[in-house]
Amino acid sequence: MSFSPISAARRGVAFCWRLLDAGRRTVLNLLFLGVLIAIAYALFGGGIKPLSPKTTLVLDLKGTLVEQASGGAREALLTSVRGGEPRKMVQLRDVLAVLDAAAKDPNIGAAVLLPDELQGGGQAMLREVAAGLERFKASGKPVVAWGASYDQSQYLLAAHASEVYLHPMGMVMLEGFGRYRNYYRDALDKLGVTVNLLRVGTYKSFGEPFIANGPSPAAAEADAYLNNGLWNAYTGDVEQARKLPQGEVMRTINDLPARVAAVHGDLARLSLAAKWVDGLKTRDQVRQMMTQRGAPDGKSFRQIAFDDYLARLHPKLTGDAIGVVVAAGEISDGTAGPGAIGGDSTSKLIRMAREDDRIKAVVLRIDSPGGSAFASELIRRELELTRAAGKPVVVSMGNVAASGGYWISMASDEVIADPTTITGSIGVFAILPTAEKVIDKLGIHTAGAPTTWLGDAGNPLRPLDPRFGQVIQSSINHIYGEFTTKAAQARKTTPEKIDAVAQGRVWTGQQAKDRGLVDTLGSYNDAIKSAARRAKLGDDYRVTYIERETSKFDKLIELFGGSVAQAVGAQVKLGLSTTGLPPGAAADVAHELGWLNDVSAGHKPFMAITHCLCESP
Repeated sequence: MSFSPISAARRGVAFCWRLLDAGRRTVLNLLFLGVLIAIAYALFGGGIKPLSPKTTLVLDLKGTLVEQASGGAREALLTSVRGGEPRKMVQLRDVLAVLDAAAKDPNIGAAVLLPDELQGGGQAMLREVAAGLERFKASGKPVVAWGASYDQSQYLLAAHASEVYLHPMGMVMLEGFGRYRNYYRDALDKLGVTVNLLRVGTYKSFGEPFIANGPSPAAAEADAYLNNGLWNAYTGDVEQARKLPQGEVMRTINDLPARVAAVHGDLARLSLAAKWVDGLKTRDQVRQMMTQRGAPDGKSFRQIAFDDYLARLHPKLTGDAIGVVVAAGEISDGTAGPGAIGGDSTSKLIRMAREDDRIKAVVLRIDSPGGSAFASELIRRELELTRAAGKPVVVSMGNVAASGGYWISMASDEVIADPTTITGSIGVFAILPTAEKVIDKLGIHTAGAPTTWLGDAGNPLRPLDPRFGQVIQSSINHIYGEFTTKAAQARKTTPEKIDAVAQGRVWTGQQAKDRGLVDTLGSYNDAIKSAARRAKLGDDYRVTYIERETSKFDKLIELFGGSVAQAVGAQVKLGLSTTGLPPGAAADVAHELGWLNDVSAGHKPFMAITHCLCESP
């Protein structure tokens, strides 16, 4: 048999390929085996070690305080791949669960609050956490707060600690409430965009930034009344927690230039002199103090982090339950994921709770400025059916439950709001941007032969037809009538009396209670207890959250932790170049004008909107 170089080369290549393929499969199998071993160890590796006595709970809260985490592992992975950082979030329910469990845990002796990386949260939610800190303290366990600096939100929590410490180069920054809003009338005129705003309600100011260069007198009056109410609640809370004379916070702010000069510009010393903090300490000095007070553990004190303690908590899975549906975010038609409200998807969650025989009552936890009137009505109707099925419904208002957020509260046995909840804003509007001036500048012309004048009535490249404007105005007048009528039925009063406190005006929870728009001032825990009492559950019940089922992909990613998304993203970003982020102000403008664009891009001729253009301070 003669030797063939080509055949030999072919055999050599085939052998190398088989060798490479075998190596690849071996490596993949080993990796897969390693993953299985890691999972088995995580699930069955001896369980959670019990805590030792005198352990300190470290509340190192990192991220934005939210009612419900938005997105999921898939979104975190995509965000990381695209060059962004996954948004860190801390769920209110988790913080409350940890605080209440630690208060009863005999091995937890104290807590250290580190709020440096806690962002925002809204006043109502922060007050929920503050109440949790007070319950922890009431169990006889101290809370020590330390911060490099405290912003206004962080300080509201720190003020409720047993002791508050600040870094010697830090500050406490209390700014009050209210901000300047952007108005786009002149800018839109220059672009050639006409914004047609049709509304019901003297105080319905959502669309004003697009049609004016400043607030209307009614909007300015309502904003000032709301902000003053929120600020009075904040300062009163801080002064009570810190045992300061009434009005002392405002006196310090009003005298700030002279007080700063007296301490030669040392803002940490100013905070100490004002009795906003108890001492100035570095982080290592606080660590040394806690080590001396508690149980030493190496060079530090015996401690457990917030996330680690949370992982130890296991919810009760059997027995009668109160089902909690979280309605957080803007309300839109159709389906929405966690952290947002979809008319169809949120209605489905309520329906699931109603049809589950183990769930005896429903609590709707709201944190929403509103949105689609149609989607809001779908949700309200499901709650109405739930009550008709014999299951009590209690609404718990968080930071914001206004406009559409108020609409969905109107089919309940009781509405409970925090005194600082932003609520009300019973009003309706429609907004239709048109760009006929833009196409004139570009030399574009439109023409056609529709069979009726309605055929092109919603064309954003043509001026708004007055007849179409009249139709829309009549429609939103009708929807406003529906809103006030349903509110009157829910509040057991007349539409005329509701109209007097409606007109799109926003109130604090305290102001709304004074005007009969909510039943009770209280907390989320109060809503749970009310639901249990109405369902006659006694003390033996569990709380279960009715949420969209996590996808298999999300479950896999979450099993390994959010670091997987960061790791994959880092690999992909090696081949990408970054362009930097726009300034915050530019981002605000882009967001607000982007919202206007989204409205004009809708598939319906127009949408009746119940939105308050408000957010938690």
